[in-house]
Amino acid sequence: MLIGIDPLLSPDLLHALRSMGHRQDIAIVDANFPCEPGARVIRLDGISATAALEAVLSVLPLEVEEPASAWRMIAHDDPEEILPVFADFAEIVDRHSPGTPLTAIDPGDFKAQASAAYAILVTGERRLYGGIIVRKGVVPPSVGA
Repeated sequence: MLIGIDPLLSPDLLHALRSMGHRQDIAIVDANFPCEPGARVIRLDGISATAALEAVLSVLPLEVEEPASAWRMIAHDDPEEILPVFADFAEIVDRHSPGTPLTAIDPGDFKAQASAAYAILVTGERRLYGGIIVRKGVVPPSVGA
C-alpha cells in the first residue's frame, strides 16, 4: 500500500500509467469488451468502469491541447443518447479536467481506438456501452522550475 494512491491502482496498472507517454491512450472497458490478442490488458474484475476511471484520473492528467481527450461509444446509433454510464463518465472527467468534453464515437471506431491504446483496462462493469478512452496529457513544471 502507498499513501495517497487509490487502492484500485494495482501494481500493473500503476506501471502502465507511469510508462505511458504524452498523448497515449488508455481504454477502460466493460466486462464484455473483446480484447485483441497481444494487447496490453490489465484486469480489474469486480470493479466498475466508473470506479476505475476515478482511480486512473486521480493520477493521470488529461490532454488539454487537443479538441478531444475522452471518448465513449455511441449507443443505439444515436450520438445524442446519454446513458447513465455516459453521464457518470462525463461527471468524473469534468471533475478532474474541467471543460473536457466526453466525445461520442461510433462503436467500431471506439473498438479500433481501444485496441490501439497503450493499455486496455478490463473492468467488471456490466452496463452496456460501459467503456471510455482517455488520452494522457502532461504534468506541467513546478512554478519557478
